[in-house]
Amino acid sequence: MSSKTLHIANQTTTCYHCGEQCVDEILYAEDKPFCCTGCKLVYEVLNENDLCTYYEIENQPGKRQKISTSGDNRFDYLEDEDVTAKLLDFKNDELSHVTFNIPLIHCASCIWLLENLHKINPAILSGRVDFIRKNVQVKFNHQEISLREVVVLLSSIGYEPRLNLSDVEGKKGRSTVDRRLIKKLAVAGFCFGNMMLFSLPEYFSEAELLGNGFKKTFNYLNVLLSLPVFFYAATDYYKSAWLSIKGRNVNMDVPIAIGIVTLFLYSLYDIFMLHQEGYMDTLGGLLFFLLIGKLYQQKTYDTLSFDRDYKSYFPVAVTKVVKDREEVIPLGKLKVGDLIKVRHGELIPADSILISGDGYVDYSFVTGEEVPVVKGKGSLVYAGGRQKGQSLTMAVQKSPSQGYLTGLWDTDSFQKEKDHSLISLATKISGKFTFTVLLIAVLSFGYWMSQGQLSIAILSFTSVLIITCPCALAMSTPFTLGNTLRVFGQGKFYLKNAQVLEKMAEVDAIIFDKTGTLTDPNQAKVDYQGEGLSLVSKGILKALVSESTHALSNRINVWLGEVKKAKLTDIEEFFGKGLQGKYHNQLIRLGSAEFVGAYAAWPLNEGNRVYFSVEGVVLGCFYIQSGLRSGVENAMDKVKIDRYIHLLSGDQDHERFQLQKLLGTDVSMKFNQSPTDKLNYIKSINQKGFTTMMVGDGLNDAGALQESHVGVAVTDKVTNFSPASDAIIDASVLEKLADFLSFSKLSRKIIKASFMLSFAYNILGIFFAVQGLVSPVFCAILMPISSISVILFTTISTNYMAYRRGLKTKIF
Repeated sequence: MSSKTLHIANQTTTCYHCGEQCVDEILYAEDKPFCCTGCKLVYEVLNENDLCTYYEIENQPGKRQKISTSGDNRFDYLEDEDVTAKLLDFKNDELSHVTFNIPLIHCASCIWLLENLHKINPAILSGRVDFIRKNVQVKFNHQEISLREVVVLLSSIGYEPRLNLSDVEGKKGRSTVDRRLIKKLAVAGFCFGNMMLFSLPEYFSEAELLGNGFKKTFNYLNVLLSLPVFFYAATDYYKSAWLSIKGRNVNMDVPIAIGIVTLFLYSLYDIFMLHQEGYMDTLGGLLFFLLIGKLYQQKTYDTLSFDRDYKSYFPVAVTKVVKDREEVIPLGKLKVGDLIKVRHGELIPADSILISGDGYVDYSFVTGEEVPVVKGKGSLVYAGGRQKGQSLTMAVQKSPSQGYLTGLWDTDSFQKEKDHSLISLATKISGKFTFTVLLIAVLSFGYWMSQGQLSIAILSFTSVLIITCPCALAMSTPFTLGNTLRVFGQGKFYLKNAQVLEKMAEVDAIIFDKTGTLTDPNQAKVDYQGEGLSLVSKGILKALVSESTHALSNRINVWLGEVKKAKLTDIEEFFGKGLQGKYHNQLIRLGSAEFVGAYAAWPLNEGNRVYFSVEGVVLGCFYIQSGLRSGVENAMDKVKIDRYIHLLSGDQDHERFQLQKLLGTDVSMKFNQSPTDKLNYIKSINQKGFTTMMVGDGLNDAGALQESHVGVAVTDKVTNFSPASDAIIDASVLEKLADFLSFSKLSRKIIKASFMLSFAYNILGIFFAVQGLVSPVFCAILMPISSISVILFTTISTNYMAYRRGLKTKIF
C-alpha cells in the first residue's frame, strides 16, 4: 500500500475519510488525502477488509482518533480474568457477549461500521448498536479474539469504548448533557447580547446622534461578534444539511442552514457595500433561540426515553430463599450472596453459582442455540437462561442487570415483520414538507426581487425557511406514543415498543388462553376422589406441583396447604401432559389420563381432571373447576365490540357449557389444544386477513404469542417473564384490556390532531413570512414555541383521556 506525507504551505484539500479540511500537512494512502494519522488508519483497516463501501453511505464516521494502538498497554488490565468476568454479559465455551458505551456514536455511518465488525475480524460474530444510549453489544468467539483485542480494534477504527470503575462494578448511569451544545449556546448568547447592545440606537431610530463614525464602528463590531456565531455556533446545522444533501436527502436542517448563510452573506453586503446596519443582531438572536429549542428538544427526548423505558419499571422479580422460606421480591432488591430458587420454565435473573439441583439451562434467548446446557453443582450460570427441569437453588454471584434481561425482550430473534407506522409516516411527511418549504421560499424571493425589493426578498426568504421548520410535526408522534407507553406502564400493562401500540389499534381478532389467563387459581374449586391421601402422599404431591408454574399445579399446591415436601428425584415436566418424579425408586405421575394411564372409568364430575398414579396404578383424581378472574365477563363483553373472540385451551372440554353461559355462545372455543395446535390456529386466522392478538400465560403459549400480531402474556407471578411476548399485563388489570385497546386507537387520533396543529402553525407562519411581515428572530422564537405547544397538547390530551378512562388516578 503506497503511503506518503506532503508538507505544502497553504495548500488545502478535503480529507477522504472525515470530510474536514487538511491544511499544511497532508497524508496520503492509495493516492487519497487524509488530515491525520487516525483517518488514514481507519481507511487502511477498511480497505484491507474490503469495506470501502463505507464511504458510499450518506454520513461520515465520528471524531477521528489520533492514536496508534500498536504497542498500546492501556488495555492490558482487560487480560485479568476477574475484570473480564465483571464486564461480560454472557460467556460459554466459545462465545462471549459484552456491552460497551461508545460516546462517539452519532450517525448512520457509525452504526453501519459497528454492526459490520464481523467483516473486519471474523472472530467477532456480530455488533448491535443502541443509538439512543450510545451502546454497542458485541458477540465474539473468545477462543479466537480476547476482550482486550476487541477493545483495541474498536479504538483503532475511532470508537474507543468508555470503560471505568462503574462498568466493572456493573453500575450504569444516565447519559450526561451534551456539553458541546451548551458551549455553543453560551457563545451565541454572549454574542447576541452584545449585538443587541450595539444595535440599540438603531432600534430607537437614534443612530444619527452617534455620528457616522460610531455607527460604522458598531456595525463592524457586530460583524466581529457574528463570526463565532456563524463559524462555530451554527456548525451542527451546516454538517447536518451537508450530509443530508450528500446522501441525496433533504432533512429539516437544510432550510435552516440556507437561511443562516443567506442572512449572514446579505448582512455583509448590506454593511460593507450599502453602508447600512445589516441583520447581524438578527443572526445572533436566530442562532441563540434555535439552540435553546434544540437543547429543550434534547432534554425532553432524554426524559421521554428514560420515562418510557420499560427497563426502569419492568416487573421482573425473583423467588428468594430465606431460612427455608420462600418470598418473591423485586429484582432490584436482589443482592450478591442471596439465595434464589428458579423453577422449571423460569428465567435465571442474575449470574449465579448453582448450589443444588441439576441445571438444564436453555440459552436460546441469549445465543439462539436451542440445545440446553447441563450445569452441575458449583457451576456459574449466566442470567438470561431458562431452566428446563427440576428447580434450582442458586447463590447470586453478580448484581442482576435488569437492562440486560429485559433487553432479551427486544432481541433480533423475536422481531416481527415491520410495517408502515405513524413514525415512518411523520418522517415521510417531514421530507416532502421540507421540499415544499424550499419551493415557497424561492418563489417568495423571486416575487419580491421582481418588485425591486431586495431587502424584503431576503427577509421573506429567510423567514419562510426558519418559521416552517417541521420540528413540531416530527416530535408529535414519538411524544404521543411515548406518553401512552408511560400511561400503560403505570396501569401495569407493559409494551415492548411504540410499534406494538400502533398494531394494537388495528386488532380485530383476540385469542384467549383459558387456564391461568381467564381463570384465577384463587377462585378455583378443587375436589379429590380416590384412595385417601396420607401425609406421605401429600408430601409427594407437594414436591411435584412445587416444581411447576402451570395453573393447575398451582391450584393443587394451594389445596394441599402447608405440607412438608417429600424428597423426590428426577422430577420432570411434560408440557400439556403432566409431571413425573421418583420417590424411593417408584415412578410418580401427576397429569392427564393418557399421561398416567387412567383408562378405567371415573365418576363424571365437571371440571379439569388431574390424575395421580404410582408405578402405573391410578390412586385418585383431582377435579378442578375453574373460577374466572374478577371482571372477566364484563371485559369480554367490551372486547367483543368490533372484534372476533376465540378461546383456546389445552384442557378437556368439561367446562364448555359453563364457559358459554359466562362468556357467550358467540365465542369460538377449542379444547385439547397443544402449543403447536394453538400456533397453527393463529396462523390460519392470520391467513384470513385478521390482525390478531393472543393473550396467554407466556410459557406454554410462547409460540402462539410470537405468531400473533400482538402477543400479550398475562401473569400473576412477575417471575414469569417471556421474551416471546410483545406485551405483559398484570392479571389484576386484565379486565381493563378493552380500555387499553380503545386508548391505543385514541392515541392515533391525538397524533393526527397534533399533525393538524403543526400544519396550522406552519400555514399561518408562511402567510406572514412571504409578505416580509415577520423577522427571522421572531421566527426563531416561534419555532420552539410551536414545538412546545405540540408537546403540551399531546401530553395533556393523553393524560386527560387516560384519566377519563380510569387508566390513571390523576392527570399529572
